[in-house]
Amino acid sequence: MRYDPWLMANTRGTADPTPAELGFSMPAEWEPHQATWLGWPHHPTDWPGKLDTIRWVYGEIVRKLAPGEEVRILVDSGVEERLARPRLARAGAPLSRVRFVRHPTNRGWTRDSGPIFVRRRSGRRPETAIVHFHFNAWAKYADFGKDRRVPEAAARLLGKRLFPARAGRRDFVLEGGGIDVNGRGTLLTTEECYLARQTQVRNPGLGRKGFEAAVRDWLGVTNVFWLGRGIVGDDTHGHVDDICRFVNPTTVVLVKETRRADRNYRPLEENWERIRDLRLEDGSKPEVVALPMPEPLYHDGQRLPASYANFYVGNAAVLVPTFNDPRDRIALGILAELFEDRPVVGIHAVDLVLGFGTLHCLTQQQPA
Repeated sequence: MRYDPWLMANTRGTADPTPAELGFSMPAEWEPHQATWLGWPHHPTDWPGKLDTIRWVYGEIVRKLAPGEEVRILVDSGVEERLARPRLARAGAPLSRVRFVRHPTNRGWTRDSGPIFVRRRSGRRPETAIVHFHFNAWAKYADFGKDRRVPEAAARLLGKRLFPARAGRRDFVLEGGGIDVNGRGTLLTTEECYLARQTQVRNPGLGRKGFEAAVRDWLGVTNVFWLGRGIVGDDTHGHVDDICRFVNPTTVVLVKETRRADRNYRPLEENWERIRDLRLEDGSKPEVVALPMPEPLYHDGQRLPASYANFYVGNAAVLVPTFNDPRDRIALGILAELFEDRPVVGIHAVDLVLGFGTLHCLTQQQPA
């Protein structure tokens, strides 16, 4: 067997206990939150010519989330905070539920650069901690130094334990949009994102077994299921949060393209073939519900990653991206039947998706 430097007797390259060894695991998104984290938009190339419009969309996001939880917004400076406050107030967002965190960022995609929390329930009281997954701008862009320090800043602010994720002797890189969990032990991801050998390689030399060992150590999962490819136009090279999501411990939604001429048709059909083999942590088969895809959206001739699967589950509402498409209503109806304990709300995302992401990409939950 070929020697794999990632797979050692101690896959972490450290004697320190991992979150899993200490009883921590990543909770599901629908479990109670203490807060949602966002990064105030300021990078002009993320939304060319639309940055001001995007700030109004943020106002709507905060307005819908704040009734159920605190919203923590990363801002570069006091000047940026003073600009953000009146925007949010005019959008109807309750500023009493907003906490500004002054920490410079490169971009605002908090799902991937923000703090990823784990929790343990053992002992006298539940405890949460943060895992630092060493964000590297999707192995694509050079400017990520500020974003990479966000988990450290969050741990200091909250007084939380910080676990630096390792695999072998190297930092282990992982983004929140590249995984989805049911909070019971099962994790979804894609081969395109984490097993690629030439394009946007997060962890060079790390194979399937090494990746699975790492997420078991750092997220406390016991079961990893691999889908194939993500959707066309995805700047992250295959994030799972645009294609397949848990909506409860035993049910997933999986996007389906019915138009055979569409470039997404074949890769998404392959995912539907794979999902037949999905088994949960207890060996049972999940329920799989089809979620439609909107009509293709383009900007300057480039396909954008518009997907209804990029929804975010807050305490007070499920926020779903909408695209001025007849399928908006269908997607909202499907998700409303699956999330009966909170309202399902559409958020206009035609402008948001110009940045190659929408609601789930922008948010990161902090569990209660």
